[in-house]
This record gives sequence, C-alpha cells and structure tokens, in this order.
Amino acid sequence: MELVLLLFIFVLAAFLGFELIQKVPSQLHTPLMSGSNAISGITIVGALIASGVAEGSLGKWLGFAALILATINVVGGYMVTDRMLGMFRKKGK
Repeated sequence: MELVLLLFIFVLAAFLGFELIQKVPSQLHTPLMSGSNAISGITIVGALIASGVAEGSLGKWLGFAALILATINVVGGYMVTDRMLGMFRKKGK
C-alpha cells in the first residue's frame, strides 16, 4: 500500500512538473533553472537519506539511482547557468 502511494506521488509530481515547465515562457527557463539549483541540492540530501535508511537491496539501489540523477541535475543546472552568465561577459575576457 505504501509503495502505491509513493508511486502515485511520483507520477503526480512528474506530471505537474512537466505541465508547469511547458507553460513557462522560453525567456524565463534559464533564470528559473539557476534559481532552482540551490533547491535541487535538497534532492541530493533526500537521496542520501533514502539510500541510508532503505531496507533491502532494491531500496538501496533506488536511493543510489536517485543520488546519481540528482547530482546530474545539479551539475547540469550550474553548467547552464555558467553558460548563460558567459553571454554577458565582454569578448576580450
């Protein structure tokens, strides 16, 4: 029963996230991403906690996968932010 509830929350969050991002104008995507990088760090902490308290190998593997995906999300977000800020630098520097 608990697994079904967690799966429902995951699907609902994915659907709402997709719908929200789709409705944001393209000019705001990069500033929103740079602002959400710090919040995305919380995902890494959650993944660490989830993999630490999980019982059984499936839970630990899912926690590890969440940790890897959250890390990719944070690093990619900072790379996009750096690229965006690079557009405002002078050409000679």
